[in-house]
Amino acid sequence: MTDARDIPVDPTSFAHLAEQQLTYRIIDTSSTADAEAFVRADARGFLDEEPTDAVAAADAAAIAERRNIGVFEQGAAVGSWPVATINSWVTPLTVPGGEVDMWAISSVTVAGTHRRRGVARALLEGELRAAASAGIAVAGLTVSEATIYGRYGFASAVPVARVTVDTRRARWAGGVPAGTVEYLDKKTLKAELGALHEIARTQRAGQIAGWEHRWNRAAGLAEGDTKAAAVRGVRYRDENGVTRGVMSYRLAEVPGLFRSELSINQLCTVSDDALRALWAFAIQHDLVDTVKADQRPLDEPLPWLVDDRRGVEVTVHDHGWLRVLDVEAAFGARTYRAPVDVVLAVSDPLGFAAGSWHLQAGASGVSVTSADDRAADVTLDVATLSALYVGGVSAVELRAAGRLDASPEVAASLDDALRTAQAPVLGIWY
Repeated sequence: MTDARDIPVDPTSFAHLAEQQLTYRIIDTSSTADAEAFVRADARGFLDEEPTDAVAAADAAAIAERRNIGVFEQGAAVGSWPVATINSWVTPLTVPGGEVDMWAISSVTVAGTHRRRGVARALLEGELRAAASAGIAVAGLTVSEATIYGRYGFASAVPVARVTVDTRRARWAGGVPAGTVEYLDKKTLKAELGALHEIARTQRAGQIAGWEHRWNRAAGLAEGDTKAAAVRGVRYRDENGVTRGVMSYRLAEVPGLFRSELSINQLCTVSDDALRALWAFAIQHDLVDTVKADQRPLDEPLPWLVDDRRGVEVTVHDHGWLRVLDVEAAFGARTYRAPVDVVLAVSDPLGFAAGSWHLQAGASGVSVTSADDRAADVTLDVATLSALYVGGVSAVELRAAGRLDASPEVAASLDDALRTAQAPVLGIWY
């Protein structure tokens, strides 16, 4: 797999920022001063509290495996805070039928003192050009602001559900699977979360690989986490003693009521029994009136596992955003649920995915070839193409929204081919 740290900064973005007397460079994570300045600027950008020295050191160690870029005032000494940040790494993205390398992007910040100067554009376009130069077919990110990234060709491709359960109304009716649920200490919780996610991420499209700092946070082991003491964990073991599900959660007392709210940080399962057992544990927990969970798949079966489904509130929202860079490589790497034979005319202002592409999938395999000499069956922009990529968004819905031009029959055919047996999901932030 490509190591993003081996890819130099994008020369086009370097030149654009240099015109503004700004320096665009890769952070030297072997330098404590440089790495800690990056994480402090990142915390400022996300409106977090100023990190303590211990937190800054832990966060700096956590980003050492990434390609971290800062934008600095010209002449700024090593150890100065950057005025903008971004980082990236290459990770496997699960797609229908397999995996594809994805350029993951995170820590996108611009200081309030440097807004409206094209810095964010230089950062994001620089990442896309770097990814394309490395031969990576898809880029991805999770976002705090949903209105920014469409202009760069990203789209919400992996929607998820936020679930709120009124346990007084939604009483458990899903039975009790064989096997056992048991509490875990935090170190074991971290290990089990990481191990089980690595299995679970291959079972649904949209997932990416985890990393140690992510599991530290989920298990309540992250340096400086003020809520860490409230973290608890349980696992489900099947009749053979094999771990099939792990859950990290927090309990918070509702003031004045002597009742609590249970917030699930991470719920990772690899069997239906495990899912039912851990939901049953949460919903039937003593003194708990409300259970909340986020980043759940859209086909979450919970409403069918309680007496009164009106006690389960499900809110769908965007989460995983993708951007196709290489149409042939991206669409050639996945499988299709139904035969398809269409020509896609794709517009892309940045040029990576632009062109006409003949997509054929059937019993003989998958073929994606240039088709500039053929009439298009579907006309769409790269963001819409990216929304469709892993099967989490409907082509029929996008046609109705005016996001793609195709006949109803072609849109339905494309939907049949691209959609997945299980809803894609992305169970973590990055």
